[in-house]
Amino acid sequence: MEFDIKNKELADGGRLRIEWAERDMPVLRLIKERFAKERPLDGVRVSCCMHVTTETANLMKTLQAGGADVVLVASNPLSTQDDVAASLVVHDEIPVYAIKGEDNVTYYKHLKAAIAHEPHMTMDDGCDLVSTIHRENRELLPNIIGGTEETTTGVIRLRAMAADKALNFPVFAVNDAMTKHFFDNRYGTGQSTMDGVIRATNALIAGKNFVVGGYGWCARGLAMRARGFGANVIVTEVDPMKALEAVMDGYRVIPMIEAAKIGDIFITLTGDINVVDKHHFEVMKDGALVGNSGHFNVEINIPALEEMAVSKRRVRPFVDEYVMEDGRRLHILGEGRLINLAAAEGHPASVMDMSFANQALAGEYMKKHASELEPNVYAVPEDIDREIARLKLEAMGVEIDVLTEEQEVYLNSWTEGT
Repeated sequence: MEFDIKNKELADGGRLRIEWAERDMPVLRLIKERFAKERPLDGVRVSCCMHVTTETANLMKTLQAGGADVVLVASNPLSTQDDVAASLVVHDEIPVYAIKGEDNVTYYKHLKAAIAHEPHMTMDDGCDLVSTIHRENRELLPNIIGGTEETTTGVIRLRAMAADKALNFPVFAVNDAMTKHFFDNRYGTGQSTMDGVIRATNALIAGKNFVVGGYGWCARGLAMRARGFGANVIVTEVDPMKALEAVMDGYRVIPMIEAAKIGDIFITLTGDINVVDKHHFEVMKDGALVGNSGHFNVEINIPALEEMAVSKRRVRPFVDEYVMEDGRRLHILGEGRLINLAAAEGHPASVMDMSFANQALAGEYMKKHASELEPNVYAVPEDIDREIARLKLEAMGVEIDVLTEEQEVYLNSWTEGT
């Protein structure tokens, strides 16, 4: 078995952490138990380009239990947990190609290893795997029945491909499932991003001007958590509807150029390029902390900052200090990559339980129904979404009401009125 990881000797520690995460993933555990009996993915080669974390490891083990032949590569150079990668290789015999801190050359070499697996199905986090296959390995397309996509950025790229008639197989937008983005994006990103910022900097959040770039589901979660820490939260937006919602939620909404003058901490979560740009750096105050929790490291224009700075040094493991000509010191967190995974452990297992339950069940559905689907981006079937919510509530010991027959009739009637 071929693989490329940092150190196999880290495997035992990784297994303990994978087991710890599994305790908070009851829905995925139930799916794994069923998969082991039914083997719905028997003989299916699955190439996964995802963050190599303890939660992802439990998804890989679930797919393997269902009969899938799985290969896992990192979807971000800084998100890999090396002990987890080692455990999957040593204890589960799952080929992993991922090393925390790998350079771009290694990242794409690892991506090529996933492609060399000649998958029947893809599981992507950011669309790098799918887009690379479509650009450079089109000979594989006839044998790929479909895929799934985990994150907002990836879904945006896939919809662009579909609009250009460039997408050659169906893909489920797992990110858009209600049991994914309402919880993973909001509560997971909110908590894990604060964790990453604090681990990276040891900064006190209370009393700081905390600038949140964007107000999608991830940004809403971060704004909520930053306010809980006592920060003065400022939101920047380009969408009037989202900006209005942020105002109604009690946040100050101003343009980024104005926020740049007063912010202490900046975190971008937009999925777009150069949200923090040269003209913003020019007016930031000394000591500003600038990070990103969007998928790619393009939201902060670091090349522009490199040109502006007279010196650069690493002052903490995930903090680079740039000194401007006027003596101001600006700090980039985690090289502008996902700070919640670069400096911390990513989302808590409990919330990833639902996201990865969606991945597993969407993969099973794709295997059964791919022939009925055109090349396009699809929502996860609603019955899957609701079943995951039901199982999660059951695991949490939460009971809810059930409609009476009378109520069912009323809701489906047009004759009842005042």
